[in-house]
Amino acid sequence: MSENRRPPAPPPAERARTMAARGGRAALLPSDGTDDRVVPLLHHVHPGGRTTVLLDDDHPLVGAARRAELTAVLEIADHAPVPLREPVRGLLWITGWIRALDVEEGRRAALEVADAKPDPRLLDVGHGAAVLTLDPASLVVADAEGTVSLRPELFAAAVPDPFCAHEDHWLRHLELSHRDVVGLLSQHLPENLRGGHVRPLGLDRFGLRLRVEAAEEDHDVRIAFSRPVATAQELSVELRRLMGCPFLAQRR
Repeated sequence: MSENRRPPAPPPAERARTMAARGGRAALLPSDGTDDRVVPLLHHVHPGGRTTVLLDDDHPLVGAARRAELTAVLEIADHAPVPLREPVRGLLWITGWIRALDVEEGRRAALEVADAKPDPRLLDVGHGAAVLTLDPASLVVADAEGTVSLRPELFAAAVPDPFCAHEDHWLRHLELSHRDVVGLLSQHLPENLRGGHVRPLGLDRFGLRLRVEAAEEDHDVRIAFSRPVATAQELSVELRRLMGCPFLAQRR
């Protein structure tokens, strides 16, 4: 009996770092009972998993975190860059201890975040916004590849996918301006899925992901590159190969 092998994909820690770097929609689930889900004004996950969170200064969770260190879970949803019926591609949960910083600590933390990702909302620290920090104890990443628990040191040792900063723009461009390319890529889908509405879902160094929206349910399919890629030029070669470009052999 032949073995069905899954296409190669980024390892779990890399997928988690990529979700964190993309900075999707977040919700804080505290253990103190002040609220079921708290949507922060801003969040930033640092390379080691420590997370900086901004909340309104008068939010009940800020007062609770100032009185005692609390446990909490930060949930980050990775949304597809194109409009889909089911837009969430994956979830990252960071569980740990949360505490509120005083104004001076908060401003230093805001400057640290600004060095990595400038945002005008950071200027509100000390002027209506408070800073909390979440120190990780464990992380869980869940997506089409599976659900995996990670230790913070594994998360810290990984790096985000090399294309995560450009993925949104490229996939939107593919969706809006190059439906012919999506059609050519569809030739790699299983026969039973070729009648659905094919959408670009994701891109990483190992391959391309397509979403097939059918009448009854959706299907995600990973199309692997011949080898992992690291540059835009290598990516272009692999995409041309998947499209069946007749000049590829000469270019290589």
